[in-house]
Amino acid sequence: MLDLLLSHPYLTLTALLLLPLLYLYLAIHLRNTAIARLGARAPPVRAYLPLGIDVFIRSLRNSRADTDYDFWDWLFSHAPNPHSKTVETTLASQRFLFTADPENIKAILATQFADYGKGEPFHEDWKYFLGDSIFTTDGEMWHRSRHLLRPQFVKTRVSDLEIFECHVQQLMALIPGQGGEVDISKLFYRFTLDSATDYLLGKSVDSLGNPNAEFAKAFEKVQRVQNEIARSGPFQKLLPKGGFFAGLKVINSFVEPFIDQALRLNLADLKEKTNQSFLHALAATTRDRKMIRDQVVAVLLAGRDTTAGALSFTFLELSRNPAIVRKLRREILERVGPIERPTYDDLKNMPYLQHVMNETLRLYPSVPFNVRMSLHDTTLPTGGGPDGTQPIGVLKDTPIGYTPLYMQRREDLFPPTSDDFPHVLSYCPERWDKWTPKAWTYIPFNGGPRICIGQQFALTEMSYTIVRILQRFDRIDKYWDEKMLRLKAEIVISPAPGVRVGFYEAQSGFLL
Repeated sequence: MLDLLLSHPYLTLTALLLLPLLYLYLAIHLRNTAIARLGARAPPVRAYLPLGIDVFIRSLRNSRADTDYDFWDWLFSHAPNPHSKTVETTLASQRFLFTADPENIKAILATQFADYGKGEPFHEDWKYFLGDSIFTTDGEMWHRSRHLLRPQFVKTRVSDLEIFECHVQQLMALIPGQGGEVDISKLFYRFTLDSATDYLLGKSVDSLGNPNAEFAKAFEKVQRVQNEIARSGPFQKLLPKGGFFAGLKVINSFVEPFIDQALRLNLADLKEKTNQSFLHALAATTRDRKMIRDQVVAVLLAGRDTTAGALSFTFLELSRNPAIVRKLRREILERVGPIERPTYDDLKNMPYLQHVMNETLRLYPSVPFNVRMSLHDTTLPTGGGPDGTQPIGVLKDTPIGYTPLYMQRREDLFPPTSDDFPHVLSYCPERWDKWTPKAWTYIPFNGGPRICIGQQFALTEMSYTIVRILQRFDRIDKYWDEKMLRLKAEIVISPAPGVRVGFYEAQSGFLL
């Protein structure tokens, strides 16, 4: 045989060309056989270009146009079964699963928690930005992070509202009043940066008083590129990352002096400090500089962006729903009056305020899209096979994207539209008066063991800010264009064009 090949060069060339194809065929066959032993396949979303490049380009284009929701809608509508809310596709030989099915999300986050995690590929993608923080690790490292951070978010700490008051007053001083136009979203991002750095580092960056443009721009740049890295899978090496690393340098230069200052204190002094900052509490627990840096940057990302985005969407909806403003303001004035600061108990005992926040987080969950990796061969409980009811086989290191944003807008998961229950896409806090979402259909803070550790801190800051603003202002005019509204999803969701509104200062504290 060898002599035959050597005597006929064209046969040798043909064999060399066929060997890689044979290897690929065998690899695909073995993978498919392994999946079949575990369960069925999800409905496939077909790619029409080699390596699935067309799907990758569509995802990147939607991301840059702030139309990520459209990409997920395209995924589900282009599967053989358009009713399926779990699908799969292949990019450069890597299988990807996508789901908006509450049963599968429940399995990923809770009932099969040990089967799914961030995974080493995720950690590798995020290591420069969030390092070994609570958001990027699994197993013992994740448990250590959780144990380290949990004491920083107990009720006694998150119910201390003094940290928000001075920053809210600075925020309101920048609102023109009398209908003067302002992009309230930009102010919210500066406000939450100030309160987050105050809480985390013990000293505010004071971006409301002196905008720290370099840090804010660097933070936004790093998030934008990190978002594209996370979406690009095997194609991420094609992305330019010069601005990403330049932004990281700015972030680290900002955070590291605070860490140095905390580590210069001895443990006895740190443990004796009253009103410890988040950073001082960490430094009293660990002297690992990298561990402290990673946790601080991770919580800064979560603490700044999630609350700013949620507040932005709340006031976007309030600006086009004056009746909701009047009803919410009435509850606020009846509970705390026009001037008095609300207490933690006040905030928790205003049901309409809670409904407003719930409705905002239903339509605009802070982390709209997320991903988990299968840590070993396993399954998803449903969505496979011709009828979509069979378990799906999942091999180790398969990425599964899931979307609270899409799931929480699924019409089939809600009661029928009626006078008592408006359409799912309408903003209506009143729907929460008598309705409770089915389990795992409303997860704005995730669920299971990895449920957001800072949930109460975010809700407290959000509710306190809403109350203080509506104590002072009794009318909000809408200046933003409905046609321009898009959902920007660079890790955390925000209104892409901002929220341009006008506030009118209340002439008295009397109810309207």
